[in-house]
Amino acid sequence: MHIQNQQNTKIVATVGPACSSRENLERLISAGVDIFRLNFSHGNHAGHKEVLDRILSLNAEHGTHVGILADLQGPKLRVGKVQEGGIPLEPGDEILFVLEECIGDKEKVFMNYEHFAKDVEVGERVLCDDGKLVFEVLETDKLGKVKLKTIYGGILQSNKGVNLPDTNITLPALTKKDRTDLEFILTLPVNWIALSFVRTADEVKELRQIIESKGHRAKIISKIEKPQAVKNIKSIIKASNAIMVARGDLGVEVPMEQVPTIQKDIIRRCIQRARPVIVATQMMESMMTNPSPSRAEITDVANAVLDGTDAVMLSGETSVGKHPVETVQAMNKIIYEAEQHYQLKDRRPKADKKSNTYHSDVVCISAAEMSDKIGAKAICGITVSGYTAFKVSSYRPKGKICIFSSSQTMLKTLNLVWGVRCFHYDKFTTTDGTITDTITILKEKEIVKQGDAVLNTGSMPIEKRFTTNMLKITVVE
Repeated sequence: MHIQNQQNTKIVATVGPACSSRENLERLISAGVDIFRLNFSHGNHAGHKEVLDRILSLNAEHGTHVGILADLQGPKLRVGKVQEGGIPLEPGDEILFVLEECIGDKEKVFMNYEHFAKDVEVGERVLCDDGKLVFEVLETDKLGKVKLKTIYGGILQSNKGVNLPDTNITLPALTKKDRTDLEFILTLPVNWIALSFVRTADEVKELRQIIESKGHRAKIISKIEKPQAVKNIKSIIKASNAIMVARGDLGVEVPMEQVPTIQKDIIRRCIQRARPVIVATQMMESMMTNPSPSRAEITDVANAVLDGTDAVMLSGETSVGKHPVETVQAMNKIIYEAEQHYQLKDRRPKADKKSNTYHSDVVCISAAEMSDKIGAKAICGITVSGYTAFKVSSYRPKGKICIFSSSQTMLKTLNLVWGVRCFHYDKFTTTDGTITDTITILKEKEIVKQGDAVLNTGSMPIEKRFTTNMLKITVVE
């Protein structure tokens, strides 16, 4: 199978009915998908397990390291079922949101959030269907009924999402459904777990405690969708392993014109802290029905690449769209062209003297810096924790980042990280022997050839498995 994924910026694709067969998953891997996302807002446990098994089987068959991301639904608020054809609402119309289940009409609609009446205050906004309909709270009995006035009307359809940008909701980031899903997820070899609607670092820490209590090795992606998360972004990045700029709900919760600058700021912060960052939502949405993207979508993907994002994500485009494979192929072409003009320049990270890993940080960043200066073809690293890959990648060097590990799980995890190419290696003899072995592998893969310079990082003595403390320049013989 020929794989078109030699770009540095990675592609995350959501699995759904349009692509869940083994044949279609294989075609998506060939087109350039690096990480598959299992969206636990939809589907059931048995279906997600079947998809995961197919991905693992394809990895084993083709020697690939495609990772798996399990995305928790989080406190997603929705209205219930409404009358056939939806509820037409005009500006000025009043409607009740209630806790008792019913078929919604112009009088009242079921709202699935039990603390809705308690949390909202008079004058706050209530947005439905990604902000297409906007209401204002007129009254709340603080028990189960909220009277709303329509500000911007439209047709309110069944099961549409609700956003409360002015309200401090009391629902925890990990809902009852999330905890049930998480219990199942932690029986599976997933590599990343995404926490939705994060507001504080403490919510991330709670999820980490649960993961570690089960002895699982999954890393955490915090999805930035709430204004509180933007406010607490520094501590959330520090507590997380990676960040997702989830622009769908974020663009409803904060003024839409702020989303581009928030996205750029988060990417910059993540690069500085060596945290992978994903830009998500509506990147190629027109390709859900059309065979090619709009010019605005092409520019959107390219700009995310030029800003330095680790990955770009597809949601409905691959899960339920008409052209999942073509969408990935088109995205790959956009990434390739944008990367020809990519320059991080003065945005590159520096080692922090206050960090507990300062010495190792200096080695990793120096390796990336030296590789650019001498025109090294590759930077090689041996890793157990993934630390070397995250740190070297954050510098965004020109040479290929080739990471070797004895852990297949870690290799799949690192497949999300910008520029990282993963190789399985579990020999570990001497430092010189390991360097020789890794360069031999790269020669066989035609990544390097005789006369190329390679930067090798590692730890000495090798059997101690210390953090990275060694840097060596090797010329391929």
